[in-house]
Amino acid sequence: MEPLTAYALRRSGSKAKVFAVLLSMVLCTVMLFLLQLKFLKPEINSFYTFEVKDAKGRTVSLKKFKGKVTLVVNVASDCQLTDRNYLALQELHKEFGPFHFSILAFPCNQFGESEPCPSKEVVSFARNNYGATFPIFHEIKILGSEADPAFRFLVDSSKKEPRWNIWKYLVNPEEQVVKSWRPEEPIEVIRPEIAALVRQMILRKKDDL
Repeated sequence: MEPLTAYALRRSGSKAKVFAVLLSMVLCTVMLFLLQLKFLKPEINSFYTFEVKDAKGRTVSLKKFKGKVTLVVNVASDCQLTDRNYLALQELHKEFGPFHFSILAFPCNQFGESEPCPSKEVVSFARNNYGATFPIFHEIKILGSEADPAFRFLVDSSKKEPRWNIWKYLVNPEEQVVKSWRPEEPIEVIRPEIAALVRQMILRKKDDL
């Protein structure tokens, strides 16, 4: 007859093996789950998915601008291109907005340190000097590891990274980044592109009635 001690040891060893197998299964499951989170997470394909901060630091969902034609711009107050572009932006906003078209301006100080003012002062500057009535948000970074996710999405989608102040990105009502312009390109080049998208949007709404 097998000694009681040997039987107890053998049973204890069997339990340890079962426990080890179960632990390995649990660890494998957890690792697979983490890998799925890392590599299989849903791809963000809309600019309006993101949240940003307004000039007062309050969180704003970009969903509020969804369904419109949107021109997104990195603005600067102390640049040789500031006057011409702010006037052009306000002209576009007045002509096409606010029901079908939005301009979203994001101050950025990464190019020649030409946006040194706090965000609230940027808003006052744009309002007082150019009558700007389009939204101006909190200062962001658009280059490097600290780039704002919303602006990084525009850059990645268009394959065009800003090299200076006041680059412009056009987002259509279907939430796709369809065009970008350098700061020196005139409003006459931009206006027809916006007009065409706004016209399509209005016609589509009429067809849906």
